[in-house]
Amino acid sequence: MFTGIVEETAVVERIKPSAKSIELTVRAKVCGRGLKIGDSLAVNGCCLTVVHLASRGAAKLVRVDLLKETWQRTNLQHARAGSLVNLERSLKVGARLGGHFVTGHIDGTGTITRWERAGRDHVLEIAAPPDVMRYLVFKGSIAVDGISLTVAAVRKKSFRVWIIPHTFETTALRERAVGDAVNLEADLLGKYVRQFVNT
Repeated sequence: MFTGIVEETAVVERIKPSAKSIELTVRAKVCGRGLKIGDSLAVNGCCLTVVHLASRGAAKLVRVDLLKETWQRTNLQHARAGSLVNLERSLKVGARLGGHFVTGHIDGTGTITRWERAGRDHVLEIAAPPDVMRYLVFKGSIAVDGISLTVAAVRKKSFRVWIIPHTFETTALRERAVGDAVNLEADLLGKYVRQFVNT
């Protein structure tokens, strides 16, 4: 379980296909502290398991394995060596919940259709698949590349969020552009409510 409060942006060190998976290695500083093999780590909002750790100066090289299903359903397939990714360690019991409940199970990818400056902030509009749009409500929560954000507008096939300067500066969103894919996870509570109402 995560909160959608990104702890750091890490740099992709290496992506290596293997017989059973795709090996993704990132260079982490903050999230490398205290991390152990077997721990959960959200990479662009996708919950993955740490399978190997190595020291690299003040940083840690953290390797996770992606199944082909994960690779094909997330924007990690577009990552390259040198790309930035958002990292968050799993929520500790008793820790402050700053965002919203994020499982790390990606519902689908969206495409950025608008990404522009508005005063000191940025406006981000994302075209999303119906499987995600059905759970979105005005002022509800959405995780975009693992970032907990508030839905500012809902249209038929897209939604809008506002990005404050802090979020822009401390996440991989600063590297995104119109046409890029982003990982989306709808609010867990909304999924349960819809299930109960439709039962």
